Amino acid sequence: MVSAGQAALNWSYTPEQISAAGDKYVNGKKELLDKIAALPLDQATFENVLQPLGQHENDTTGELMVITFFQHTSPDKALRDASTEVEKRLQEFEIECAMREDVYKVVDAVYQRTDRAALAPEDRRLLEKTHLDFRRNGLALPKDKQEQLKALHKRLADLSIQFARNVNEADTEVTFTKDELLGMPDDFLAGRETKEVDGQTQFVVTTKYPDLFPILTLAKREATRQRLQYAYDTRCKENIGLLEEAIRVRQESATLLGYPDHASYVLEEKMAKSPTRVNEFLTELRGKLLPLGHDEIAKFIAYQREVKDALGEPLSGAGTIYSWDYRFYMNQVKEREFEVDDEAVKQYFPMERVTQGMLEIYQTVLGLKFTEVKDANVWQEDVQLYEVWDKASGDFVGHFYLDLFPRKGKYNHAACFPIRAGSRLADGTYTTPVNAMVANFSKPTPNAPSLLKHDEVTTYFHELGHVMHGLCSQTKWARFHGTNTENDFVEAPSQMLENWCWEPEVLKGLSGHYETGKPIPEELLNRLVKSKNVCAGLSNLRQLFFGLFDLKVHSKPADGSDQKVDVIALWRSMRQDVTLIKDGQDDKETWPAAGFGHIMGGYDAGYYGYMWSQVFSADMFYSRFKVEGVMNPKTGHDYRYEILKPGGSRDGMEHLKAFLGREPKIDPFLKSLGLN
Repeated sequence: MVSAGQAALNWSYTPEQISAAGDKYVNGKKELLDKIAALPLDQATFENVLQPLGQHENDTTGELMVITFFQHTSPDKALRDASTEVEKRLQEFEIECAMREDVYKVVDAVYQRTDRAALAPEDRRLLEKTHLDFRRNGLALPKDKQEQLKALHKRLADLSIQFARNVNEADTEVTFTKDELLGMPDDFLAGRETKEVDGQTQFVVTTKYPDLFPILTLAKREATRQRLQYAYDTRCKENIGLLEEAIRVRQESATLLGYPDHASYVLEEKMAKSPTRVNEFLTELRGKLLPLGHDEIAKFIAYQREVKDALGEPLSGAGTIYSWDYRFYMNQVKEREFEVDDEAVKQYFPMERVTQGMLEIYQTVLGLKFTEVKDANVWQEDVQLYEVWDKASGDFVGHFYLDLFPRKGKYNHAACFPIRAGSRLADGTYTTPVNAMVANFSKPTPNAPSLLKHDEVTTYFHELGHVMHGLCSQTKWARFHGTNTENDFVEAPSQMLENWCWEPEVLKGLSGHYETGKPIPEELLNRLVKSKNVCAGLSNLRQLFFGLFDLKVHSKPADGSDQKVDVIALWRSMRQDVTLIKDGQDDKETWPAAGFGHIMGGYDAGYYGYMWSQVFSADMFYSRFKVEGVMNPKTGHDYRYEILKPGGSRDGMEHLKAFLGREPKIDPFLKSLGLN
């Protein structure tokens, strides 16, 4: 740690400077690798091979992450384009680096000759992981196979970048009359852009989340929900071709490396280890969830008839629940059975109050102190910057940014971006971490501030949890910092923190009516908390579907035949089979997988991790925080130092055993869903 605040990052780049920074990185790393490759094998040591490699990553991570981050958030298209282009070049360069046989031979010599038990644990992990990376990149293959693999990896990099860019740039618009928006609250319509269409004033609605989710939840007319869902599910069709090609390329790469399929290749480095284990986990959980799901679908269908009767709409299609019905009828259950009105609830959760309350909670539980930096250098005027200090020691911890509202060309979802890893520099000093939370919450209107529905509060808490993971982690090597853990563990810390959003005292502290400042009323609060498991069957079946679909497309068929995936057809058939909800009308083709960013953004053959890590998150919360107190600083201290601080410097299972005092169990997770 350091006791004085380090300067925040520079965001004043031009497209030319972004390109030049990329060139500087490439030239510097190439020079280092050439130097290492020239070492005689009998002179190669951890100190002159692995340490320089790790140190170079430590020293360059900050600027590298900045220049590639612009593509997701900059309001300037020229900067976004330059950032996308430099990331493409950097990914191609890193593939070249990972395929350098001359460097591998030197690393392998160190690996074979070093007494690994004599190394410090994190140094030993750096050596073992670096050596494994080279082997997984095919350096043990004949030269012609190496070249083939290199070309496949470069193609995958191109495909993933183009896929993400297409999604980010897909700003589809649909217009609706006021009658078609029956059920939408006044604040949704206030200040909204309008157009004259066929002599009628119509409201412009986008497929961004702040428009999409409210309409799918509240619009009473099925035709309205259906039209917007159709627009959302027919964005960037070119991504289907990119995804299908990526699946083929991944399978070809895995085969070259001697793995039966891409899923086996990926899972080698995960906690789950094998596709068989993942499939068994998901299938077993699906069996437990299906009875709940069928009961919930029956409720949806009963409410569907009532809603259509009240509107005087025909019952054509009644008895089938479609993708555009899911959020609407889940909301009907909340309102009818629990008397929870999301529109009433959100009046008590204005953005500013939620942010203040949330930061207070994190400060208390984790022993931190946050200070907002006014007039900070940021990439867009709405972005906020905070300094983070350790409350007990007064040491400076790091920075984080909040970029919370949608805009054209911006990343479409909610996520935490690690901008700079905390790590040791060559002179022995410590560079502090920087993280950014990027989200798309509703913007303020002329009549009201940004108001958050309860599920948005939960999303906020979750993503801010990832930010805290990055801030509280302390590792020697940037490679292991923060969320650089196994992918099927990385969500567990933040999923665990979502439970705070169902604790009455916590919700009181987060709330304050945007007009009166009064906390959420006790009666409404109690009903909200009781609704925690509303439609838990269907909600979790939906997550299981994403995991099973991802596993299916990346696994070799049971009969051993070559895999040829029709993504559109497979998505549609699996969606209804697993979730009990039909994806769309038979006479209208859609392609929702074109927007499934996770499958092209690093979660390939790993989406199951969301459900897998839920088991760990439930155990951490119910076995410790729920027993010892959700605001208990001692429990928070243990969580900070056993779960967050190590980052990926040891296996996730070691984190869990240190925090829980034993290996994790599935029982708390099942109990949290009301299944036992």
